Amino acid sequence: MSKHEHERGVDRTHPKSSGAFSNRDKAPEDWTTGDEPMTGAQASYLKTLSEEAGERFDPNLSKAEASKRIDALQGKTGRGQ
Repeated sequence: MSKHEHERGVDRTHPKSSGAFSNRDKAPEDWTTGDEPMTGAQASYLKTLSEEAGERFDPNLSKAEASKRIDALQGKTGRGQ
């Protein structure tokens, strides 16, 4: 279970769990719009996380790439736990 699923209380093993098996639980590489440019919200949050982690912000990521980068930087900064 990913950190995001845990935060939302999603239990993929229990079909009656809130949000179980919904589209928002797909892996970013499986998103139909994953290759589109990241959203403004993703860019804003990713820029904040990048600054906190002391890492470079890449404004040219796709939605899927930004989602993966956000997960990685949340782990590094301790945000989202």
